[in-house]
Amino acid sequence: MGILFESMKIKNMDLRNRFVRSATYDGYADKNGYVTENQINFYSTLAEGGVGLIITGITYVHPTGQISRIQNSIAGDEFINGFKKLTAAVHHRGAKIALQLFHAGREARFPDSNEGLPLAPSLLETDPYFKAAHREMTENEIWDLVHAFGDGARRAREAGFDAVQIHAAHAYLLSQFLSPFTNRRLDEWGGDLKNRLHIHRSIYQDIREKVGNDYPLLIKIGVQDGFPGGLEFKEGKLAAQFLAELGFDALEISAGLRGPTYKDTEFRTKIDDLTREAYYRNWCYEIKKEVNIPVMLVGGLRTFELIGEIVQNKETDFISLSRPLIREPNIINDWKRGDRHRAKCISCNQCLERLRKGEALRCFQEER
Repeated sequence: MGILFESMKIKNMDLRNRFVRSATYDGYADKNGYVTENQINFYSTLAEGGVGLIITGITYVHPTGQISRIQNSIAGDEFINGFKKLTAAVHHRGAKIALQLFHAGREARFPDSNEGLPLAPSLLETDPYFKAAHREMTENEIWDLVHAFGDGARRAREAGFDAVQIHAAHAYLLSQFLSPFTNRRLDEWGGDLKNRLHIHRSIYQDIREKVGNDYPLLIKIGVQDGFPGGLEFKEGKLAAQFLAELGFDALEISAGLRGPTYKDTEFRTKIDDLTREAYYRNWCYEIKKEVNIPVMLVGGLRTFELIGEIVQNKETDFISLSRPLIREPNIINDWKRGDRHRAKCISCNQCLERLRKGEALRCFQEER
């Protein structure tokens, strides 16, 4: 299916095919948030494997947004030089690379706030899905984070990244603002959908002021929460349309706040037949019909023929892969040369569990 390997474009960014490595936390940074040689080697291997665009793992824009002890930072100019080495290595191997800009919100584990608690849109006294202490942000703190995203994008461009992606999914800060479950604010940052998107709009505008209109700006948007009473798809779809009209250059469609089990999150397991693959397919298709910018489908994609069918049907523009590339970073090259085997990833999530224990990203099954 040559359609999967035709050259593509996002704004002025030329890509060698439709395959995107979806942002995946890798645990290869050093303890101070800097790029390491192991990390450069890791991304070089991904680039050599044939993917068109690599989106890095979560990179925090402000110290209050750090979620892991070993996590990349773009919260200061001192991080630029390390990233320059990483982007040069990826470019040398023919791929493009975007930096994912991130803040964990109430999910942060190393808060650097004046009260020592993670920041959130609102303080929820009772939440069956989240138990950690947190506090409501002040308006000044919201604006500080808006500017931190803009500064992070400026640094990313200086470091040679071809684009940035805003992380607005998976229960992190911008998901918390978008969801009516976690955003109970009564000011201009909460309430109706327009107000809950105020921070997204402000971040977009701040970034544009600092990097210009020619720089590709992507966003990963969680369009439905994983439990009843949270963000529903009808509003998530409207949010995606709003962001496309605002000026973002591509949308990656995923989930919002996480529910209590893997099946209520982006980390679904038992992806063992076609009926379980492409679990965000309908969301992506419904949104693609309403926007005029590229969309990316992520979530349980394993079979080459199914991927080709989805693209041929114009249900998505790009295919985003995460877990399959952990086990087989060369699978895109395999598929291109005619080896169309199903991805070997069995979705056991042992890679995720090891990351949570502080280990670097690798496939558990490959070690058995």
